[in-house]
Amino acid sequence: MTTTPTPRSGVHSRARRAGIAAFVGTTIEWYDFYVYATAAALVFGPLFFPSDDPLAETAAAFATFAVAFLVRPLGGIVFGHIGDKLGRRVSLVITLLLMGAATVLVGCLPTYENIGILAPILLILLRAIQGLAVGGEWGGAVLMSVEHAPEKSKTFYGGFTQLGNPAGALLASGIFAIMARGGDTFIIDGGWRIPFLLSIVLIAVGLWVRYRVEESPVFEEKIEGRKQSMPLAFALRVNWKPILLGIGILPISTGGYYLATTFATAYATGEPIAISEQVILDAMTIASFVEFVVTLPVAWLGDKWGRKNVMYIGLITSVLTFAPFLLVMPGRVEPLIFLLASLVRIAMSATYAPIAAILAQMFRPQARYTSIALSYGVGAAIWAGFSPWFATQLIAWTGSVWSVIAMFVGMAVIAGICTRLAPQHSDEAPVTASFTARTDTTANRLP
Repeated sequence: MTTTPTPRSGVHSRARRAGIAAFVGTTIEWYDFYVYATAAALVFGPLFFPSDDPLAETAAAFATFAVAFLVRPLGGIVFGHIGDKLGRRVSLVITLLLMGAATVLVGCLPTYENIGILAPILLILLRAIQGLAVGGEWGGAVLMSVEHAPEKSKTFYGGFTQLGNPAGALLASGIFAIMARGGDTFIIDGGWRIPFLLSIVLIAVGLWVRYRVEESPVFEEKIEGRKQSMPLAFALRVNWKPILLGIGILPISTGGYYLATTFATAYATGEPIAISEQVILDAMTIASFVEFVVTLPVAWLGDKWGRKNVMYIGLITSVLTFAPFLLVMPGRVEPLIFLLASLVRIAMSATYAPIAAILAQMFRPQARYTSIALSYGVGAAIWAGFSPWFATQLIAWTGSVWSVIAMFVGMAVIAGICTRLAPQHSDEAPVTASFTARTDTTANRLP
């Protein structure tokens, strides 16, 4: 197959359009996801799982939070197949619609007081649909941004996809922080529905942006027109080793993130610390803004220093900031809480900003969507799905927050080892019949 070379300016122009579309789409998807996470930490316990024990209510709410992660691998298989066969853009439009519909319906749900046991059942079902959508969303958005990018700028343009995470978190925590100013009972008395219903506006914007982006050139040039095996079969037969390594890279990028946000929110506002919701929501909102600001510069450093080297820095600094963040909460020193909440997110941006390019380039072009979606979906299910719940149980079992810190350290060690072992492939390598790409040895070392 012969192709006409695209001028360098044209390559970057397409990459920018793809990056912006990935940013807008993932912002909306993560907004929907974090709205649920924040509501689970603050109000879903008493509204959908009423109990005499507040800790049990929170644990039950976090269990529904975990449901979405359990179905992520299925979403990766379904939408990975669509993305590998029909194109990345088709898959991404479907995931955006699915996520938006589920989020709006959560905002319309009656509570346990109104319809009894049916309320939590419907909540769990809609959360599962959210998980199905996001299981196919992230991998496709990553590939659209990374595959459009030139080889030496893949980490930077992949950062646009990662920028959607803090942007979505900023919108979600920001709107809850604004509502918290409506009084102590405004959110639980029905205000919690507002962020879910607002999703319908964001979905319309996201669809308009995504329809304006060209299909991935890697899909067009290296996949389309060639005989393909079933994407899932190819992924499991050829890519099983990098899939396992990809799962092992994600503990801090996914699970650690929810420990520093969702779990930390519940830990700070629950007994015996009982920091006001207003304080912790304001701290999380500012931290999300700080992460939003630093994500692209950190991704740019990934192309300059080596994306793996930035990952190592992030893992170390995440441990060094997460521990004091939890330890200062009982003292209720608000300036320290605000400062450390932001420092944790800066550190974690170095584990999250380069992950798009790292995971995307671990796989050959064929069945890449399925492979990256499986890797991220299973990894998120294992590390992120149960981290807030398990951390809550550790506090109950041990009576000490040090048990959660120890878990965090162990997760960082696993991520570091798997990052070191992860292969990196080049999209500029010649296409072969076996789709074997040349290994890119520049991604693991300083220039």
